This record gives sequence, structure tokens and C-alpha cells, in this order.
Amino acid sequence: MNDLMQVLDKNGLIVAFLLVGTLTWITDWFSKKVLNSRIPGSALAIFLALFFGYLGGVFGGGEKGLADLQLFKGLSVLGGSMFRDFAIVATAIGASFVLIKKSGILGLISLVLGIGVFFIAGVGLAWAFGYRDAVSLCTIGAGACTYIVGPVTGGALGASSEVIALSIGTGVVKTIAVTIFTPILAKKIGLKTAGSAMAFGGIMGTSSGVAAGLAATDPRLVPYGAVTATFYTGLGCLVCPSVFYLFIKILVG
Repeated sequence: MNDLMQVLDKNGLIVAFLLVGTLTWITDWFSKKVLNSRIPGSALAIFLALFFGYLGGVFGGGEKGLADLQLFKGLSVLGGSMFRDFAIVATAIGASFVLIKKSGILGLISLVLGIGVFFIAGVGLAWAFGYRDAVSLCTIGAGACTYIVGPVTGGALGASSEVIALSIGTGVVKTIAVTIFTPILAKKIGLKTAGSAMAFGGIMGTSSGVAAGLAATDPRLVPYGAVTATFYTGLGCLVCPSVFYLFIKILVG
């Protein structure tokens, strides 16, 4: 047993892959055999992962979920930004440039609409919770766009760590919601073509949430949603701490 624990300890990333793969397989099987695919296996996997992450944080006494436990430390690498960004880039490479050109104006409109709507919603939420200064309003509004745009904006504007944390939390909630509800609502919103996936990615914006949600809906749509979602993040990092901040500053003084 000691030898086994040493092997597992030295191969943390492999253990992480094994754990995630097993969880995905079990939830997918349960979804198809027990729930008749009414709830996607990916949604079940996310709920269980959040639950296990909570338990890991409680028993490990840290803030990294299961990665706080020595046996599952490889999850901190597997769930880190490196693998996330690699997955996003890898899926975007599979997109067809011809189809992207055909959806050019649609993608542009979805980007502008998506960033504008979510930023305004985030500002409204911050205002409802008592924030009145332009820096805090803009930072939390940017967090509603994505959990990457929020801290980038907060860092550029000099926001407090508390406000930056709130912006990240807002973006994380949005990502989880997009991941879970995308496969559930896909048929109702007509999410079944490359063009619709690009529009969806441009409106939602959260790269990880869009990629995960589309993967559970139709893996062939992932590259197209990932393309516009990635542009969304870059555009948000440009306009939120500049144009949007100046606009908010004029409004609130």
C-alpha cells in the first residue's frame, strides 16, 4: 500500500486524468441509462465536481478543492490556466475559415451585443449591492463578461482586492450557468449550426463555459463557439477598462 501511495504521489497529473475520466464516464452512463438523457452527463459531472471540490476544501483546509488533498494534487495542474488555454486554442484550430467568413457580421454583432448586455447587467448588480464608485462598478461589470476580463479591468483601474474577487466570482457563476444550461436549452434556441455556435460564443463570451456547453451539445460546434468566445475575452479586456470606464465615470462622477 505504501508503494502504491508513492506511485500515485509521483504521478499526480495521471491520477487527475484518471479521476476526471472516471467521473465523466459514470455521469454519462447514469445520464443515458437512468435519466434517459434528460439531464446531460456533463451537467451532472459539474455538479459532482463542485461537491467534491467543496469536500476537498473542507477536509484539506485550503482553497483549491480536491487539490488541497495530497492524493489529488495533480488536479491543480489539470484544472489550471495552461490546460484551459491549450484546450481553447486546440479547438479553435479545428474551425473552418470559410464558415467563419460567412458569419463575419453576425459574429461582430454578437460580440458587441454580448459584451454590452453583460457589462450593463454586472454594473446593475454592483449598484444594487451598494457600490457607487466608477472603478468598482466597472470592475464588477467586466467580471460579468468573463472572470478573466474582471480582474484585468480591476488591475488596470486599481480596484481593491475585494472588488476584484467579486468580479471573478461573478464570472465563475456565469461560466457554470452557461456550461450547465447550454445542452439543456440548445434545441429550444436553435443551437445546431456553425453560425449559431459562433453567435452563441460571441454573446456568452466565457470561453471555458461555451466550450464545455457546446461539447455536451455537439462536439462539432465547439471550434466555432470557441473562436468568438476567445475574441470576446480579448475585446472585453480592451474596452472595459477604457471606453466603458470613461462612460461609467461620466455617469457617476
